Amino acid sequence: MQNQIKYTLILMLLASSTFFAQERTKDTLDPEVVNVVKPYTPTISDAFKIKETPTLDDATTTTKKEVKYNIFSIPVASTFTPAKGKAASVNKAKQDKLYDNYASLGVGNYTTVLGEVYLNHELGRGETVGGYLSYHSSGGGIEGLQVDDNFMDINLNANYTKKERDYSWSVDGGGLYKNYNWYGLPKDFFLDEVADTLDVGHSYTGVNIGGKIKFEDSYFKQATVRFRRFGDNQGSGENRLVVKGNVDVPIQDEIISTKVTLDYLGGSFDRSYFVNEELKYGNFNIGIAPQYQLTQDDLTLNLGVSLFYLNNTESGDNDIFIYPNITASYRLVDELLIAYGGIEGGLIQNSYENFVDQNPFVSPTLFITPTDQQYNVHAGIKGKLSNSMSYNVNARYFADRSKALFKSNAVFSDATEDYQMGNSYDVVYDDLKTFAFSGELSVDVNRNFKLGAKAEFFAYNTKDASEPWNLPDITGSLFVDYQIDEHWFAGANLFFVGERKDQFFEVGTLVLPDPQTVTLDSYFDANAHVGYRITDQISAFAKVNNIANQNYQRWFNYPVQGFQFLIGATYQFDF
Repeated sequence: MQNQIKYTLILMLLASSTFFAQERTKDTLDPEVVNVVKPYTPTISDAFKIKETPTLDDATTTTKKEVKYNIFSIPVASTFTPAKGKAASVNKAKQDKLYDNYASLGVGNYTTVLGEVYLNHELGRGETVGGYLSYHSSGGGIEGLQVDDNFMDINLNANYTKKERDYSWSVDGGGLYKNYNWYGLPKDFFLDEVADTLDVGHSYTGVNIGGKIKFEDSYFKQATVRFRRFGDNQGSGENRLVVKGNVDVPIQDEIISTKVTLDYLGGSFDRSYFVNEELKYGNFNIGIAPQYQLTQDDLTLNLGVSLFYLNNTESGDNDIFIYPNITASYRLVDELLIAYGGIEGGLIQNSYENFVDQNPFVSPTLFITPTDQQYNVHAGIKGKLSNSMSYNVNARYFADRSKALFKSNAVFSDATEDYQMGNSYDVVYDDLKTFAFSGELSVDVNRNFKLGAKAEFFAYNTKDASEPWNLPDITGSLFVDYQIDEHWFAGANLFFVGERKDQFFEVGTLVLPDPQTVTLDSYFDANAHVGYRITDQISAFAKVNNIANQNYQRWFNYPVQGFQFLIGATYQFDF
């Protein structure tokens, strides 16, 4: 019974599904037949463009919903540690080691020997001791001379320095020995038999001792003292004591820098040139030079005056001298153009030692007195043309009363001394006015190449002397230093000296009754050197002087050595 009911339900479901399928087919399918008469041919006008933004009539799409954002900030512990920045490494050149001491020795033609030793040793903190020794000699050999022309020059110095907290002080002392010959006999004036009897050798000796003290943060800045004893083997000798000090004197809110000088000189010669009588000289002078410096923007102005009191210890005469001491500089264009000028003056202390340094062929029969430089007016411009090139151009006009001039001594017919043959020099004095113009150029291309040049022109006006004896009308110099590479280095220099005037005359005969003015030709002297650094401590060098082999005369009847070469080595070291 149940199976019949089951089968009956299944048949009913099948019959109903068949009915609904037939009804749906009848609604969607059109049984009509469509006859196509002509195929459809579309045209451009039938096409239309769909709008990018279609128009919507649905109101629900035009209303935008408001959107709200809520950000929740939650702190998070970071474990990131950034690495520290490091500078980029640069390959540095190896720094040369500097040594405190050196010794140098060279030998050359004319039996020349040149040696130097410099020592400096630190004993403790701020405490040093040092010394210096120089030796220069030559066996001579200048062609055409009738007498010897060898020479020797030795200088020795020792020093001690101590630095304290608020000041430093030092003491030093030394000596010298010089040996020369009065070899400048007038050419073809004496027979060889006469020249062979002459002993033209003469020597100088000297000792000195002094000290210096310098203060920090004090009105009393520094002080120096120096005593010198100088003499020769002809019975001459002089003593000189010089004391100098710098003091800042406060006046209200300003500082006046003041220099104080005490200078004593005393000496004697066994005789004068023509008369066998002792010749003495001496003076004592005190100088004070206050100066005030005013600095405003690019202007620096120094206003001062120099006062000197002079006492002639031999004659007892006293004099007071007053000199201007005014200088100024103004930066027109930073470091590129600086204008400067001033007017100054001073009392110049002449001495036997100073004259020998300038001309070792003077006779031991000099009259020595100070030079009164009444004024020295100067003006110029200096600056830089580039970072490696600088210049300096200036003009000067100065007046010297009792200016010391070197002039050849006369040939003395009744000569009893070997320097009375016209082969020595005297010192004469005259009032001289000088105009000078100079220009200087310096080029530092880099630390390995340097070049410099300087030229000076002079015009003189004498009062009593017929000529400005032995003063050149033009001088010039040029130097070059070049570090070729780590081992090789070289350099050269050139000196030029214009014409000078001197005098030749004879006393006691009728051969030359009137003095004869002679002209010394201008000359140039070219020198060069080259060296090779073998190690950090040892280097070898070679030098050549008077490359053009000029037989010029530095002084009348005193020709110089010709072409000279020198080879040697230098050793640097530390204790």
